[in-house]
Amino acid sequence: MNALAELMVQLKTRPAVLVSVQSARGSVPREVGAWMAVFVDTVVDTIGGGRLELDALAHARAMLRSAGTDRDAQTLLYRLGPGLGQCCGGEVQLHYEVLTAADAPDVRSRLARHDVPLALFGGGHVGRALVQVLSSLSLSIHWIDSRDEIFPALVPDMVHAEHSDPVQAAVPGLASGSQVLIMSFSHAEDLDIVAACLQRQRERRDLPYIGLIGSKTKWASFRSRLAARGFLDAELDQVTCPIGIPGIADKRPEAIAIAVAAQLLLLQKTA
Repeated sequence: MNALAELMVQLKTRPAVLVSVQSARGSVPREVGAWMAVFVDTVVDTIGGGRLELDALAHARAMLRSAGTDRDAQTLLYRLGPGLGQCCGGEVQLHYEVLTAADAPDVRSRLARHDVPLALFGGGHVGRALVQVLSSLSLSIHWIDSRDEIFPALVPDMVHAEHSDPVQAAVPGLASGSQVLIMSFSHAEDLDIVAACLQRQRERRDLPYIGLIGSKTKWASFRSRLAARGFLDAELDQVTCPIGIPGIADKRPEAIAIAVAAQLLLLQKTA
């Protein structure tokens, strides 16, 4: 269960204080938009740990204990160097707001709106490992396969599983801005999915990343076949194959998933 889903579950029965990073200057533990939900006896997610988070926890729990105006939303400025003795030395502005079950729909919408859409074609071993890794990040995953009953009975909350046959028929309906990972059970399906993605790029230019699992040899073969279908070199250059950060030789599904997740995080950082 990811952090947002856990917050929604716990918020059904008791209040929390949502602590979010409203602004940041200089070297700070977390980026603007990072959040944690503070309950009386537990915490969901993090704003970076250390003394900053310790003080924020204490303030949030004081708000939970208060029955008066201290429960009103507040914004506090923290100077990490002189004020908290943290070496990073920047400034962070934290926003505090008390949440109840009635606030759940609005909070879900606000916190989920920054999720990056990702389309994952393939429900095999690597696909399953990727879902486990990526569902804990800020990604909204559209998981697609042509095979019946390939998906597990339970999938994480941020994952939408879809059976599509032919599998490439799902490409036109992907969310705009989707990062695409292609790892079906068949090279023929992989080729058709890549072609559908490139056709969509030709028409809409809204898929920032198209990643294909496989070796350089596989991509050389695919590139030749796609060129025969009329795709230009500049279009083919939009495909990343092999996928994952370089230098990791481990071929276990879990290792591949971690390498690919790291590559996607780097893309988000530079976007």
